[in-house]
Amino acid sequence: MFTPFKVKSVTIPNRVVMPPMCMYSATEDGLITDWHLVHYGSRAVGGVGLIILEATAVEKRGRLSGNDLGIWDDGHIEGLRRIVEVCQAHGSAVGIQIAHAGRKAWGDELVAPSALAFPGFAVPHALSREEIKETVEHWRQAARRAQAAGFDVLQIHGAHGYLIHEFLSPLSNQRTDEYGGSFENRLRFLLEVVEAVQSEWPEDKPLSVRLSAVDYLEGGLTVENTVEISRVLKAKGVDLMDISSGGILSARIETGPGYQVPFAEAVRKGAKIPTIAVGLITTAELAQEIIANGRADFVALGRELLRNPYWVLQAAADKEIWPKQYERAIPGR
Repeated sequence: MFTPFKVKSVTIPNRVVMPPMCMYSATEDGLITDWHLVHYGSRAVGGVGLIILEATAVEKRGRLSGNDLGIWDDGHIEGLRRIVEVCQAHGSAVGIQIAHAGRKAWGDELVAPSALAFPGFAVPHALSREEIKETVEHWRQAARRAQAAGFDVLQIHGAHGYLIHEFLSPLSNQRTDEYGGSFENRLRFLLEVVEAVQSEWPEDKPLSVRLSAVDYLEGGLTVENTVEISRVLKAKGVDLMDISSGGILSARIETGPGYQVPFAEAVRKGAKIPTIAVGLITTAELAQEIIANGRADFVALGRELLRNPYWVLQAAADKEIWPKQYERAIPGR
């Protein structure tokens, strides 16, 4: 768990990841606040290897909430750069997840591959081919801004029922053109986003994609589909898969410690690509087992890192990663 991992030019100091978690604390214009500096900076001081910022909207109508971070305007770059500099100064690699909520967005301008509503939301506008091209351009511009802000890792959000996932899943995509129907057609939008992002994101920096491995519903995406998507993405130059699950529609899910780890393991072995595992990982023993047995290359601790920003330090009491300011608190000293 405390072994460094190099992806292209970026060395991540350990295998613990803080996954993207919305803070609902940005301004209405998507700008950072002091909350973000303290929140992310604390996890860097706490020894997290890779911090991935929350879902950050590539266009204003793509926000998950009215207080999501934004990356749809050059005015967002300076604030994001401040977060990057704080985290890097304390030893963490820093990524950002760029996202579009699609039919699950906050506000009145809901868009999706098809005019099918998510339960409790309004019916979205089905994107035309021209509008799809415009949306892909938003992702390209977001990648340019992420690079300008100095991020080490860029992640494309393709999970949890948001826009890219909506194109991938047959449960939400009923198009009859080249963006719907067959597996290859439903994958087209994601591949166009990847290509657009790569035109701006440096080749020597890691590119990640987050996917929901399964929809948990008949007729939805399966882990076999996700392995195949990951194979295609690897061939296209994606470096790291972040594997979650669900979100396209409500479904019954049996949860427990590490319940999503088998999905990351299947992708790692089936697509031969590094993976991040997530899903109620709370103990150092479970995290170590996942890494030591090659089930994933990284472990993401979401709620656990909200509860305890210094989880990594406490799990590594015998390691020399404690900041000098905190050395007096090392157990046993």
